[in-house]
Amino acid sequence: DVKAGDLGLGAVPGREADFRQGLDLALEYARALDCKKIHLMAGRVPVGSHRTAVAKEMEAIFVQNLKYAADILSKEGVTGLIEPINTRITDPRYFLDSPHQAAAILEKVGKPNIKLQMDVFHCQIMDGNLTQNIHKYFSIIGHVQIAQVPGRNEPDSAGELNYSYLFNTLENHDYQGYIGCEYKPLG
Repeated sequence: DVKAGDLGLGAVPGREADFRQGLDLALEYARALDCKKIHLMAGRVPVGSHRTAVAKEMEAIFVQNLKYAADILSKEGVTGLIEPINTRITDPRYFLDSPHQAAAILEKVGKPNIKLQMDVFHCQIMDGNLTQNIHKYFSIIGHVQIAQVPGRNEPDSAGELNYSYLFNTLENHDYQGYIGCEYKPLG
C-alpha cells in the first residue's frame, strides 16, 4: 500500500501475512497475464528504527518470505525477483540497497527461482563498478532494468553510463532476458 508508506513487505517485521496475501494477488495477475516473473519488494526500514538495529531481523524475515514465495511460485513456473533500490537518492529507508546484500540474501534463500533484478541505475548510484558486478552476479541475474544516471532519464540521454558498452557486456555473457526501461522522460 504505497499510500500508507509501504514499498513492498518482504522484509518488514510483523507484515508476513500481508506479504503472503500480496503474493497471492500478484500471482493471480501473473496467471491472467501469463507473466513469468514477479518483483518481490523488500520494503522499508520501519519509521523510527535504525537500519543497523533491525537489519538482522529484517533479513531473516525476508529470507523466510522469499523461501515461502519460491515454493508457491515454483508450482506456477514463475521466478521471483528482488531489486536493490538505492538509499542515496530514491528511498533512504528501503531495506535492500546493494547487489552484494541481495546476493547474500539469495544465497541464504537457496532457491533457483528467486533471482536478482539488476537495476543498473540503482547499482551505479550505490556501488558503481558495473562491469565487475555484472560479471560477479551474472549467474543470479533474472532481469535487468536501465535508466541514465544521475537523473534517471532515457538511457541514451547525457549522463554517467555508456549503455553500448554495458549492452555488449551483457551480450558477451549471453544474457537472454528482457531489458526493462524504467526512467523519467526528459521531454
